[in-house]
Amino acid sequence: MEEKRVVSIEDRIPKLKQERRKKANRKLIIYIVIFFILILVGIYLQSPLSNISKIEVEGEQFLTEDEIIETSKLDLDTNFWGTQSNKVEEALRDHSQIKEAEVSKKLPGTIKIEVTELTHIGYMTVEQVMYPVLEDGTILEQVNKEVIDGSVPMIFQFKDANNLQSLANELSKLPRYIRTLISEIHSEPSDTNPYIIRLYMNDGYEVETTARDFASNLKTYPSIVSQLEGDKKGVIKIDDGGAVFTPYDVNEEEQKLLEEKDEE
Repeated sequence: MEEKRVVSIEDRIPKLKQERRKKANRKLIIYIVIFFILILVGIYLQSPLSNISKIEVEGEQFLTEDEIIETSKLDLDTNFWGTQSNKVEEALRDHSQIKEAEVSKKLPGTIKIEVTELTHIGYMTVEQVMYPVLEDGTILEQVNKEVIDGSVPMIFQFKDANNLQSLANELSKLPRYIRTLISEIHSEPSDTNPYIIRLYMNDGYEVETTARDFASNLKTYPSIVSQLEGDKKGVIKIDDGGAVFTPYDVNEEEQKLLEEKDEE
């Protein structure tokens, strides 16, 4: 049998000390590296290198890119890592024309802002000055003519705020292709119904209806017009009971007969 080698404690102590010294040195090196990394990170975060390098904006329609960036309260001096997307989104949503906002980060230092603006559903005209009416009923200050949406109607004589709010709510429900058929909307309240409105359509017809039931009534407009015979233009009265067409060239007697027939 082979004799087992016996190592004395005296022989092992130097080796143990050496191994411990190596472990201690490795730990010290790790601590030093971590220390310097933390210093470098601190220097980086305090330097312009950690600032936003670029701000991208998407979705702007009526607002300019500069207006959206100004609303976000971001600039190229803002720290990229300290920017909280949810806080920026809240600031953007506080703008009267912004419906929704989403903010994201892209390395190494880009902030991306995506916005959805409230739709211009019409323009109120006061002394030949146009004021945008948003889908929530808000009336903005005088608009730059360069951003006017020519496909939405002009709005006249809406002095009652509730009436205008009803109209805005209803217009926002209409499909865009029907909104583009409307040239002008006039408020013509009566003693019994303050919500009566008259529409001047781009195809030459007039429509009399109410602001409260505007969306449901106007959705039937294309179908009503398609059933009219000839090229005669006139007034289409649309209410809960249906629609009645009166040509412009109908005399008073014929008009009275049509009204009586409608009542039957």
